[in-house]
Amino acid sequence: MRAALIQIDVDPDEPVHSRRARAASLVRAQADADLVLLPELWTVGAFDHQRFAAEAEPVPGGPTAKAMAQAARDAGVWLHAGSVVERAIDDALYNTSLVFSPEGQLTATYRKIHRFGFDQGEATLMSAGTAPVTVAAAGTTVGLATCYDLRFPELFRALTDAGAHLLALPAGWPAARAAHWDLLARARAVENQCYVLACGTAGTHAGVPQAGRTAVIDPWGETLAAADDATEQVVTTDLDPARVTAIREEFPVLKDRVL
Repeated sequence: MRAALIQIDVDPDEPVHSRRARAASLVRAQADADLVLLPELWTVGAFDHQRFAAEAEPVPGGPTAKAMAQAARDAGVWLHAGSVVERAIDDALYNTSLVFSPEGQLTATYRKIHRFGFDQGEATLMSAGTAPVTVAAAGTTVGLATCYDLRFPELFRALTDAGAHLLALPAGWPAARAAHWDLLARARAVENQCYVLACGTAGTHAGVPQAGRTAVIDPWGETLAAADDATEQVVTTDLDPARVTAIREEFPVLKDRVL
């Protein structure tokens, strides 16, 4: 399976419609991939809280969902389109991830459970998701998580228990805590014996420089491919989904769980 992670630059001066079209073009360029991943809140910027309400859109039916559905269909790929600010029917806002099939069908959504901000920003403006989500995609089972979720290992264990062999993590992670990103992404891979696809943004969101650090990590915690800096780029690598089963059989640590 070939995975392509698009570390898109979020420029606050670029109109959202322009960035949406640019992201769709980048997805179409990955037609040789099986699974493509975009980062968290790339339409608006994860720290640009003042714009959340203005840029919120329905799921499905919003402009980003429509554009990404078409891009997935054009490229013939499974597309994890990162996340958008979803405006629900009751007017609540959610940080919602979207997964599309190669036919352009929206096959899974995940509302971010752990909201960042410590009673500020996302934590006060967004409602929380309530359930872990997995989806059968690109020949494997993908567990969905978003950014700050990375700090909560119990979510990833629940995804593993639900059958995940690959953990997809779009993020808008700040450069100030880049070392935590690297450490925790590898930890989630090792402790769950899963692949981790961790896709960050480039650029600066509302004055917060982004870490970039997009990476693909194997079930032994080895980094298979990574962004070489915090600029816009595509990280591509080949994965073997069967390796997860092989490692779990050779080193069956999960069988020794007590809790």
